Amino acid sequence: MSLEVQKVTKIYGTQRALDKVSFKVKKGEIVGFLGPNGAGKSTMMKILTGFIPATEGYAAVDGLDVNQHSIEVRKKIGYLPEHNPLYLDMYVREFLRFMAGLQKVPKSRVEEMIEKTGLTPEAHKRIGQLSKGYRQRVGLAHALIHDPEVLILDEPTTGLDPNQIVEIRQLIKELGRSKTVMLSTHIMQEVEILCDRVIIINKGKIVADTTTEALKQASGRQTLVVQLEKEVSAAWFKSIDGVLKVKREASHWLIDTDAQKDLRKAIFEKAVATGNAILSIQLKDVKLEDVFRLLTQSEKQPQA
Repeated sequence: MSLEVQKVTKIYGTQRALDKVSFKVKKGEIVGFLGPNGAGKSTMMKILTGFIPATEGYAAVDGLDVNQHSIEVRKKIGYLPEHNPLYLDMYVREFLRFMAGLQKVPKSRVEEMIEKTGLTPEAHKRIGQLSKGYRQRVGLAHALIHDPEVLILDEPTTGLDPNQIVEIRQLIKELGRSKTVMLSTHIMQEVEILCDRVIIINKGKIVADTTTEALKQASGRQTLVVQLEKEVSAAWFKSIDGVLKVKREASHWLIDTDAQKDLRKAIFEKAVATGNAILSIQLKDVKLEDVFRLLTQSEKQPQA
């Protein structure tokens, strides 16, 4: 098991940032670690990387306790924190060679990382002269320089332009075939593209730990997009058993229903009974963003 967390709690003064958090991540998995701001994501990542200790509980990387074997654990981890710490007065190549020396890896690894992270056009510049996107690439190259077994990436595509985002996502996908990757991001599309599994944390507690597809189903809802020939009110739909929410959008109605009930037949029968006609009716794809909001905003959270 590459990452193992058992009942980890972190308390800052009177604030419980993490509350008995437990999960496991296997080698070859890319796991999205999601949550709203202040949910405890960065705190968990800092505990795993040995930057801060847990108040209670156990965290291990490749079977090594992060507290008892801190140095060994850090050798196994590549970490890109949310606020990327770099020496702005150093040149890109100079900085990476310095880091390679600290990690005792050959200088050839520096050129490999410069090429792999797309830094070649900017490698001759001081880091302070780079755009935010290129600084992020330097941080990623630094995280990869020692060929770690585990990658922990906190908002890795922040500040990148659309072309750079595609390139870095592809790199992360390739790395995930042989490494364990734990990825924090607010971009739900990125999660669907990259991640095999999603862990969602809210107010310091795990509220979901499952695949992206299973997570979509965990909301217990589905949405029908309906267009009728004649005008009706929202009450027309609400009178149908199983309708949870009704919203008008342009010429269509969005009907939230229980995922276990297919109400298309009931809507068709009501249209016939009231002398109306259905111009179109289709099932709308469930968005991961909607499920995320449901899990992190609702007091009653569905179990995934």
